[in-house]
Amino acid sequence: MRDAARTELLPRFEAREAAGPTEQIGVERFVKGDGSVVTAADHAMQARLTAELARRWPQYALLGEEMSGAAHALLMPQAQEGLWCLDPLDGTTNYAAGVPFFGVSLALLKIDGPVLGLVYDPLRDECFTAERGRGAWRNGVVLRATTTAPDELRRCLAVVDFKRLPRPLAAALGSAPPYGSQRNFGACSLEWCWLAAGRFHLYLHGGQKLWDYAAGSLIAAEAGIPATTLDGEPVFSFGLASRSVVAAVDRPSFERWTAWNASIAAR
Repeated sequence: MRDAARTELLPRFEAREAAGPTEQIGVERFVKGDGSVVTAADHAMQARLTAELARRWPQYALLGEEMSGAAHALLMPQAQEGLWCLDPLDGTTNYAAGVPFFGVSLALLKIDGPVLGLVYDPLRDECFTAERGRGAWRNGVVLRATTTAPDELRRCLAVVDFKRLPRPLAAALGSAPPYGSQRNFGACSLEWCWLAAGRFHLYLHGGQKLWDYAAGSLIAAEAGIPATTLDGEPVFSFGLASRSVVAAVDRPSFERWTAWNASIAAR
């Protein structure tokens, strides 16, 4: 993943930066049918890793974000034996705009969830990894959720994606947020990892695709991060439907955070 990202992603990003935002040299930007952005770098990265993984582990098929919906549906049953789940460029909109926050996410799925997870940030050369039941690491060093949040939500830093939240919840957060400050970085897999690293306290997202959360949620879980959906279910669900996320850096903060969200839903 590191070699592929340095070859396929960084040169294009650096060329775009050198050219300036109006020339768009190095980043060919397109809009998909669902309104999301895709670039030539997404496709190049997916093709590169598909070939590399097939050569090294031919027993596992690969489900990549940039495949068609029909291909996704055909591949899902293969997770019984093991299936790679790849987001070749998480944070494509950032990447295309020149915002330096994007990464690559890869998970090995079984029917009951991810068993391996890798998220690589090529700009910072940070590689987050996890193996189910064995722990999580950042660049080979054990990753544990040792940061504790302040004892009040109003003093916490939250990462919230407003665009995908239910309207009543988004409105309540916009008018009277319970936290002290809010960010949205725009690359789900890295947001999971940054939460696991203690770089913020609270996390809320209204809808992540399988390739958005497969690796990151395992890394966070193995680091000790509590997380559920807005309905209180496990985040991972074996399927292609979007999943909401409520998470926090420690258990007390998670309980306060979920209670606040539940109070809004009950109105």
